[in-house]
Amino acid sequence: MTIEKNGTTDDAAIRALVDGFVNAIRAKDIQGVMSVFAPDVVSFDFGPPLQHGGGEPFMKRWQELFESYPHGIEYEIRDLTISAGDGVAFSHSLNRVSGTLKNGQRSDRWVRWTAGYRKANGRWLITHEQVSVPVDVKSGKAVLDLQP
Repeated sequence: MTIEKNGTTDDAAIRALVDGFVNAIRAKDIQGVMSVFAPDVVSFDFGPPLQHGGGEPFMKRWQELFESYPHGIEYEIRDLTISAGDGVAFSHSLNRVSGTLKNGQRSDRWVRWTAGYRKANGRWLITHEQVSVPVDVKSGKAVLDLQP
């Protein structure tokens, strides 16, 4: 992981939050994953609807992801860049999600991840995230085999 270096403790705190997020995904730890998100998070993720909110439905989406990988999830973040200001920050990276699915098929794809953070009571939380893959405009289909 690379991080924009400006010497602030905010950068270090956000990096620690992202590291904890990655570890929670790998461990399929739903509480660990949820702990990095604000309760009112807005998520533009794969699959309908166009926008996801926080709470129980958001947690359920994560639980469904975890259940689709019975033996664990491999998760990697590459080229993480963080820009932090006074109480607001954002990051972007390329993230690799891989593992063996319930049906025995191997899944391995890179996604683009952008996160917005807000600092409240001295703690950073993700308040907005967008996960995407490139789309071939002519065919209208997602391009899932690209690598950095």
